[in-house]
Amino acid sequence: PRCHPRFPHLVNHRTLVNIWLPLLLSLRRGQASVSYAQSLLGAPETQLTTLSNGFRIASEETNQATCTVGLCIDCGSRYESEKNNGAGFFLEHMAFKGTKKHPQSALEHAVESMGAHLSAYTSRERTAYYMKTLAKDLPKAVELLAEVVQSSSLSEADIEQQRSVVLRELEEVQGSLQDVCLDLLHATAFQGTPLGHSVLGPSANARILTRNDLVEYINSHYKAPRMVLATAGGVNHDELVALAKQHFSGVSFEYEGDAVPVLSPCRFTGSEIRMRDDAMPLAHIAIAVEGAGAASPDIVPLMVANSIIGCYDITFGGGKHLSSRLARLAAELNLCHSFQAFHSSYSDTGLLGIYFVTDKHKIEDMMHWAQNAWMNLCTTVTESDVARAKNALKASLVGQLNGTTPVCDDIGRHLLNYGRRIPLAEWDARIEAVTPRIVRDVCSKYIYDKCPAVSAVGPIEQLPDYNRMRSAMYWLRF
Repeated sequence: PRCHPRFPHLVNHRTLVNIWLPLLLSLRRGQASVSYAQSLLGAPETQLTTLSNGFRIASEETNQATCTVGLCIDCGSRYESEKNNGAGFFLEHMAFKGTKKHPQSALEHAVESMGAHLSAYTSRERTAYYMKTLAKDLPKAVELLAEVVQSSSLSEADIEQQRSVVLRELEEVQGSLQDVCLDLLHATAFQGTPLGHSVLGPSANARILTRNDLVEYINSHYKAPRMVLATAGGVNHDELVALAKQHFSGVSFEYEGDAVPVLSPCRFTGSEIRMRDDAMPLAHIAIAVEGAGAASPDIVPLMVANSIIGCYDITFGGGKHLSSRLARLAAELNLCHSFQAFHSSYSDTGLLGIYFVTDKHKIEDMMHWAQNAWMNLCTTVTESDVARAKNALKASLVGQLNGTTPVCDDIGRHLLNYGRRIPLAEWDARIEAVTPRIVRDVCSKYIYDKCPAVSAVGPIEQLPDYNRMRSAMYWLRF
C-alpha cells in the first residue's frame, strides 16, 4: 500500500462525518467499539460465479443503501505496442461519449437522474469502469456499464473532439513531476519492453490513433474470461448473476485466428535516466530495484519492509519522535521535502523503490540515507522495527477498504491477479507470520548487490554518478 505524505495528521470534515460521528453515536447508544479482530471476522464473504463464456461475477453484500459495481478488464498499456500505445487510455475517454442505444446526453441524463457516479481508469495491466449508485438502481447500473463496454458509439466526430482533450491532459500530466519521474523510472527499468510504455502514451500517438485502432483494441482484449463484474454494498448475488447473464452472456471468449495475446516477459535493466533543469525549484528522484510479481509469496515481506521505511512529508509533526528511521533522519537533517517507499507489482515482476523530493543541495545526502535504509533492511532490521511495521500495514489494509468503491476495486484486482479474493483475515495471518529473519532474507534477495534503476528530474547536478549509487547497494564488512 502507498501512503500519501500530504497532511495525514489533520482531521478534515469528511473524516469527522464518516468516522467520528458514527463512533460518537454508537457510544451514545452504549455500544462497544468493534475490535480489529472482530472487523476481520465480520468481513462479508466474497461470492463468485462464472458464466459459460468465462465471464466472472463477484460480490460482497453489506446491507448498505448504496453499492458500487465495476467491470475490471485484464488489459492495459502493457498489452500495447509502440504503434498503438495510449489506445486503452484514449478508449477510456471515449467510453462515456455515448453508446449505440444512448447518445452522450441521454447517457449523462440516465446517470445523473439516478444520482450515480460513473468513472473509469486505465493502468499498465488493468482497465476498470465502475458506477457508485443506490442499491435499488443496480439493474440500471449494470445495463449502462454493459453498454459502455460493448457498444460504445466511437463516432469520428467524438474521436476528434476527445483527441484534443487527451492532448491537453498529456500536457497537464507533464506538470505533475511525480508522475513524470515514475514514468521515466519505468521507461529506463523496463526499457525495450511494453512495461516501459506510459499508460497515457506519447502525444504523437494521440494525434494519429484512428477509430479502427480503437475497435481493434476492443476486439483483441475485451474478452469474457478477462473480465470481472465486481460489486460491493447493498447487492444480492443471485440478482447480480441474473443481470450478468442478461447483459454479458454475449461477450466473446474466442480470438480471431487463435491470436491469444500472451504477455512477454519484461526484463529489468539496471540503468538511469536524467532530465536536468536547473530552473526547477526542487529535484524529483526515484531509485528502484526489480520487485516481486503480484502472486509471489515475497509480496507480504516486501510490504512489511516498505512499511519499515515508511514515508515522510515536511508538514509532519514529530521530528525525532517519528517511528521510521529514515523519516527521523529526514526531519533532523532536513534531507528532503518528502519521500515514500513504494512497490508497484505486476503479474510477473515489479518495482521496489523510494521516491523523494528534495533541494538540489541535499540530493547526495538523501540518496545516501535512502540506500542506507535499504542496507539496514538486508542486515540489521530488528523485532521492534517489524512489529511497528506490521501494525501500520494492518491498519493501512483495513483503512483502504473503507467504502464500497475501494472494496469493489479490490475484488476486481484480486480476481484478475490471483483468481480469487484474498480475505483480510488471510492477509492478517500472512503479515503476522513475517519475522525479522524473513525480512532480511527477502530484502537481501531483491535489494542487496543489485543494479538499481534511477530516474531524476530537475536541478540534479549533485546526483551521484551511477557507479557510486551501484556501489552503495552492498556493504563490505570485516
